[in-house]
Amino acid sequence: MELGVAIGAIIGAFLVGAIGAFFLTRYLFKKQIQNNPPINEKMIRVMFAQMGRTPSEKQIREIMRNVNSQK
Repeated sequence: MELGVAIGAIIGAFLVGAIGAFFLTRYLFKKQIQNNPPINEKMIRVMFAQMGRTPSEKQIREIMRNVNSQK
């Protein structure tokens, strides 16, 4: 019976660790997204304005498509 208890303890510890890792990773991911939001069209316009350019809608859509395809 001691072998069964040991195996159960190992499986239990693995499950607790997996669940804990899931929630920790989820928390850290949400915090990272909150601190560094994904790029959007407004940010692209601001970057172009900082470079002294006025982008067309076609350029903005093209940049957004390229950014989204890299994910």
